Amino acid sequence: MQEASMTGFLQTILIIVLVYYGIKFIGRYLFPIFFQKLVKNMEKKVKEQQGYQQPEEKINVGETTIEKAPRETKGKSNNVGEYVDYEEVDDK
Repeated sequence: MQEASMTGFLQTILIIVLVYYGIKFIGRYLFPIFFQKLVKNMEKKVKEQQGYQQPEEKINVGETTIEKAPRETKGKSNNVGEYVDYEEVDDK
C-alpha cells in the first residue's frame, strides 16, 4: 500500500485553489466581455436579416417640450354592483 506524501497533498490542494480562483477570475472579468461581443454580433445579424439601414445623417430639429396633462382624480364609488344571494338546490 502506498502512502501519500505531504508535499503531494499540498500540491493537490494548491492546484485545486488555483483552478478555483482561475474559474472565478474568468467568470468575473472575461465572461462579461465575451458576452458583450456575442450580443453585438447577434444584434448585427438581426439588423441585417431585417434589412435595417442606418440613417446617413441625423436631423436636429431643435428643442422639444413635452407637457403632461394633470391626472384626473377619480373618487371612489360606493356602488360596487348588485349582490346576488345563491341558495343550494338539492336534487332528489
